[in-house]
Order: sequence, then C-alpha cells, then structure tokens
Amino acid sequence: MHLRRLTLVCALLAAPAAAAPPLPEALQSQLDRAVLDYESGRHQQARQVFESLAKRRVPAAEFNLALMHLQGDVPRPSRAQGRRLLERAAAGGFVTAQLLLAQQLETGGFGDRRDIVAANRWYEQAALAGSVDAQLAIGTAFYLGRGAPKDPALAAQWFREAAKGGDIGAMYLLASMYEQGDGLERDLRLARYWYEAAARGGDEAAPAKVKELDGRP
Repeated sequence: MHLRRLTLVCALLAAPAAAAPPLPEALQSQLDRAVLDYESGRHQQARQVFESLAKRRVPAAEFNLALMHLQGDVPRPSRAQGRRLLERAAAGGFVTAQLLLAQQLETGGFGDRRDIVAANRWYEQAALAGSVDAQLAIGTAFYLGRGAPKDPALAAQWFREAAKGGDIGAMYLLASMYEQGDGLERDLRLARYWYEAAARGGDEAAPAKVKELDGRP
C-alpha cells in the first residue's frame, strides 16, 4: 500500500497531537533545522541529523526518519526500518507515531498482513493521549467488534471524546446512539444537541435529523 505523503514534524507538536517529554533547546534547534533542510530539498543533510538524533532516542527524529524511509526519501529506503523507527517513536510516547503505526497496521501498509488487534492497541494508546482521530478509530472498533469485543457502551464513550474534540462524524454517530438508545440510555435531548453540533460543523444529513426531532411530540 502506498503511504500518502505526510509532513515531517519539527517539534512535538501541540498537545494532544504528541505526548513525549520536551526536548532540550539544543536538540530542538537541530531538529527544527533538519526539517527546514528537508522542506528545502536537502534530504541528505536532514537524514544525517535525524539519524544522529534517532540514535539518542529522540521520538520526533525517529518519526521523521521513519517517514523518510516509508516515503522513499533516502537512497536505500527500507519499509522494515521505517516500521522499526515508527515503533520506537510510538513506544517513546509520540502520539503522532502511535496513530500512524495503528493506521499502517490496520491497512497492511508495511507490506505484510493486516493486524487489526495490534492496530487497536496503538489506537487506544493514542486515544488515551487525546488523539481525536484515534478516539474515533477505537470507538469504531468497539462499535463494530472489529479486532476488539463488540461494546456499544465503550464505543459511545470514545465517540463522545472525539465529538468533544470536534470530530463531526463522531458527533453524528453519538447523536444516533442517543436517539436509538444504542449503548447508552435513550435521550432525544442529547441526540438533538449532537445532531445540531454536527450540522453546525457541516454534516449534510444532520440538519434533517434536527428537524425530524423537533417535529416529534
């Protein structure tokens, strides 16, 4: 599977996108300059810095170097090496790496079989750290019973977190679960609240659901 083009990170990003210890100023400066080199097409210089920082177990550097391997930005790209680096960055608490690792495991993006169970473990780690994309993904896994026990109540909890984080799809799903009493107590007031939130966010189906609920006795 071809990995869609991704942007390297020059820092640990704004929480909750990443949750690893902040870097000392000198290391952060090196990382920032390397990203600028990469963006300017000086891939060799960037790679050398990322490799040096990766040896020091800097998660952001491991993540960036992993992307360079997975996207073919090094002379001898290795998908296996990209995976190892991504796993190291994820284990180091870099939530962006946890999310990407989960996505690649789910889709078979490393060139081997899909591993939904392992993907869900990383989705859950990233979700606990505040990744909205991961919250939606692990909620969907529990809702469908995909690589995890089917658990609508737990799915609703994760959809609620993703909805609170601004995900429009999660807002609609949560509203539907409140409307149907699926996984939580039926509550048309909360169903309308989340349908309206989804509508404000641009969901095309949500306005009709708000109107439908308003027309009920």
